Amino acid sequence: MDEMIAFCGITCHECGAFLATRDNDDAKRAEVAQLWSKEFKTDFKPEDINCEGCLSDGGDLFSYTKTCEIRKCGKEKNVVNCAYCSDYVCEKLEKFFEMVPDAKTRLDEIKAKL
Repeated sequence: MDEMIAFCGITCHECGAFLATRDNDDAKRAEVAQLWSKEFKTDFKPEDINCEGCLSDGGDLFSYTKTCEIRKCGKEKNVVNCAYCSDYVCEKLEKFFEMVPDAKTRLDEIKAKL
């Protein structure tokens, strides 16, 4: 299976919500809901854990994905992911990369090949 890279550089095929949706796995949804509720100090329910990846135009998207500013920008600029953007690395990404440095590494590698 080809790797789906989100606009921000996250690999969708490593995301619990994406995997639970792809496999229609309710046990995985419950596991991810419990993990993310603890990690993000909020209350996720298993039915909240559905996502076909932020590159998807329709279908299921995780609640945060629907409001993600990085996704919104990537969609507006019609880029494959942020590595393809002429403004790479922007302020939105700099803040995000502080939390997810692997995403920066991934996008840097893509950018270097362009």
